Amino acid sequence: MDTIAAIATAHGIGSISIVRVSGDRAYDIATKLSKKETIKPRLATLSFLYDFHDNPIDEAIIIYFKSPHSFTGEDVVEFQCHGGVAVANLILNETIRLGARLANPGEFSKRAFLNGKIDLTKAEAIAKIIETKSLDAIKILSKQIKGELKRFVDEIRDELVEILSHAEVNIDYAEEDLPSDLEEAIKNRVKSIAEKMEQTLKISRKKEGLINGFSICIVGKPNVGKSSLLNAILDSNRAIISDIAGTTRDTIEEEMKIGTHLVKVIDTAGMREAKDQIEKIGIEKTIQSIEKSDIVIALFDGSRETDREDEDILRLLDGYKDKKKIFTFINKADLPLKFDTEKLSSFAPKKISAKNGAEEVVEALREYLDTQSVDDEIVLTSKRQMDELKESVAALKRSIEPLEDGELELFAYEINDAISHISSITKAFERDEILDKMFGSFCLGK
Repeated sequence: MDTIAAIATAHGIGSISIVRVSGDRAYDIATKLSKKETIKPRLATLSFLYDFHDNPIDEAIIIYFKSPHSFTGEDVVEFQCHGGVAVANLILNETIRLGARLANPGEFSKRAFLNGKIDLTKAEAIAKIIETKSLDAIKILSKQIKGELKRFVDEIRDELVEILSHAEVNIDYAEEDLPSDLEEAIKNRVKSIAEKMEQTLKISRKKEGLINGFSICIVGKPNVGKSSLLNAILDSNRAIISDIAGTTRDTIEEEMKIGTHLVKVIDTAGMREAKDQIEKIGIEKTIQSIEKSDIVIALFDGSRETDREDEDILRLLDGYKDKKKIFTFINKADLPLKFDTEKLSSFAPKKISAKNGAEEVVEALREYLDTQSVDDEIVLTSKRQMDELKESVAALKRSIEPLEDGELELFAYEINDAISHISSITKAFERDEILDKMFGSFCLGK
């Protein structure tokens, strides 16, 4: 396999840059660059590095990780040089001249996976933790790097392999004395595993916002103060404010932090009967924003009497009561109240004045977001992981009917499918494990 090299630190000026090399020629490249006969593994070695004209490039620290005791499982050398684009690039170019090639994006992690140093959950967590801006995401992803999701998957996987071994023993060794209640015990066990997996899937979907940031959508009819509220939350004049109905005709999105939580706040077009095609498109986008959001802030104008547009919005909110967290606020509390607050009684509305600030709104959001924080539950962090778990659960549910009908071949097929899907979260399923379970549990090697 080729020896690869890349600059491992971010582009720009800093105190230190790291050039990483991985592969069979890594050690040879390090000795030639440093003109040292030997370099001790896992020991920081201070040395000058030289170009092909024997001119010194920089005084750097060399750390050699001998295979298999490295991140990739191969020989790895890291050159820690002085920061800056020029020095790191000179060293990188010399490693390429000496036989390495430029690494592809993610190739170090890919080699670590292929060499069994990390599983897919760790690989995905490493990629996400580099990019994330959320403290909540770091906590969850760190747990994955530590191996907690892998342990969860391995436990489920082992249980299913054992169930499969029982089924195949029953198929191939029907003359053996097996417990009469084995079928019922297997069915209950399959149902219990499926419920456990479904609960993990439910928790993961609920906490997606901890990974990618929570989406907060502000909705209401025109001129209730949505843009004023957005500006107050952001503490800036991001949205145009005017007394003309329909000023906001498209969604406006801004990212910010509320406490430790990353959020995206979306100001939407006013909800009313559209008067032109542009306004109609804006209202359609509003509904799409509600669908995609985790939290909905519904704003009503307390200085105006309740009308059909308000009631239309209430009917819309009723459809999302069980799907979204909904906050309702009655704006313009500094003016005489004309709005029929009884209409909002089921939503527990609070009175605010957006033009005077949004402290109460931000505090309500912060308190709710804090309740969504990381705990000891297992959380899946990618769509791929969720899709695989969902498919595994579906296969387990499909397996119940053939089990009840005594069709153990079909039952075994579905269990195999469930194992394949959940195993792909971390690693490929190896059928030889069934034999290990069979002979280990039932002593069939007599």
